[in-house]
This record gives sequence, C-alpha cells and structure tokens, in this order.
Amino acid sequence: MIAIVDYGVGNLFSLASSFSHVGCDALVTGDEKIIKSADKIILPGVGAFPDAIKKLKENDLDKVIIEEVKKGKPLLGICLGMQMLFTKSYEFGVSSGLDLISGEIKEIKPLIGNNKVPHIGWNSLDFQSDSKLFKYIKNGDYVYFVHSYSAQNVNSGVTATTFYGSPLTASVEKDNVYGTQFHPEKSGKVGLDILKAFTEI
Repeated sequence: MIAIVDYGVGNLFSLASSFSHVGCDALVTGDEKIIKSADKIILPGVGAFPDAIKKLKENDLDKVIIEEVKKGKPLLGICLGMQMLFTKSYEFGVSSGLDLISGEIKEIKPLIGNNKVPHIGWNSLDFQSDSKLFKYIKNGDYVYFVHSYSAQNVNSGVTATTFYGSPLTASVEKDNVYGTQFHPEKSGKVGLDILKAFTEI
C-alpha cells in the first residue's frame, strides 16, 4: 500500500485514482500510523512552499517522513512535494525544507528569458542519468508542468531536466528518495508509467 500524505494542501484524489489505474492500492491519509505501515510514501503539493512546509510540520509529518526515509522506505515528492525534499526555499522569504536532497528552491524567472511565468503545460524530459522512475518511458517523452520555482544548485541527483528558456530540474533521485517537478497524474500514459515504475521499486 502507498500512503499519499494529506496535510491539507491540494486535491489528492486524482493521484490516488492514478495509482488505482496502475493496479496499486493508495490511501490519502494524514495518519502517522498508516504512513508508517505503508510500503511507500507520496508527498504531493500545490501552492506556496512556506504554507505547505508549515502545515506539514504542524502535525509532525515532516519527522515521520524523514524517519521512514532513513529506514529505507521509498518516497516520491511531486511538484511542490519535490521542492520540499530540498534544503531550503526562497519563495516568500527563506524556509527550511526536509533536507533529504541538497539544493535550493528559487524562482525560474531569471533563468527563462522572455518565457512566461509560471511554466505551464507539456514539455519534454531530457534524461541526465538513469532513474528507476524511467523504467517504462523514453528520453524526450512529454509530461505536464505547473511551476514558478525550481530546484537549483543541486549538488547531485538530477535525473532529468526540461528546457524552458534554459534547462530546469524536472526530476531527482537520491537513494530511496525521488522527486518529479511535473505532475505524473496529469501526464497521461507517460505519467502512469512513471507511477507504475515507482510502485515496483
């Protein structure tokens, strides 16, 4: 069973539905005991980093996630959930993240020239290294993005970028921690194939 962490941010049922589509049980929950008993964890997220990390910490769910990751449990952060995996964010001030991957979350605006912010829509993946998430997809496949901030100054672990005026971090992997800046649950068959690969880790 996969636990989709519910900390009051976003509609998570389309994500649960996507896992059902690939034949895996997924439960939307904010219950610490259920998260601990799950085989894998999904950390979703939409909105602003400071609000999301605050809500995550209010019920000590940050500590639960970090503890389970240290035990070796696979964790997938999606969109803002991926951003919270990093050391800190500069969205509306400076906020500390979970620090599971070294790097910073910063605005994409200085990087993308005259392209519009936010980066919304379908864009292709450019693989930077092997990833267990890419088991069923190929380089150049398209996925769906919605973001104004991205992971930057990442020391290691970037598995794919996407080009939007310049390369932006699209996915990361470090040991049993995975992240996608894009939304697999909104990315058609490619996204479902990524979620299927995660269920098989």
